[in-house]
Amino acid sequence: MNAPLYNAEILRLTTAIPHDQRLTDPMASVERRSPICGSRVTVDVNLDAEGRVAEIGMLVRACALGQASAALLANHVVGRDAIELAAMRDRLTEWLATGEGAAPDWPGIDVFAPALPYTARHPSIRLAFEAAAQAAEDAALAEAAR
Repeated sequence: MNAPLYNAEILRLTTAIPHDQRLTDPMASVERRSPICGSRVTVDVNLDAEGRVAEIGMLVRACALGQASAALLANHVVGRDAIELAAMRDRLTEWLATGEGAAPDWPGIDVFAPALPYTARHPSIRLAFEAAAQAAEDAALAEAAR
């Protein structure tokens, strides 16, 4: 792989994170931190009546890869449910760990292909997806318990 790790698309995404405000009264909030670099992402979610993400808010204090990942998540998370988000989280984790196969089915996620050999960078890339999957699951479980 000859592509630079911090390519123009990664850097562009760092400046274009949508939903970069926390929600006032979220159904669930989850924070994830990378122990390696200290990157931190907090995700708040509200679900609709069908259990799909209706609103998302985020606080992103992360490196360029973590910011870019949060931007990709936020661009395409509304309308997805906890099962879809958990599957994406797991597929992203597998792809980063093995470096094999096609990139997960998430718009733009292949921008992280140059990071595959850099295992120390993988936790930052996973942060937003891990937090969103857990927040959606927590919100769905809370609604089911009502």
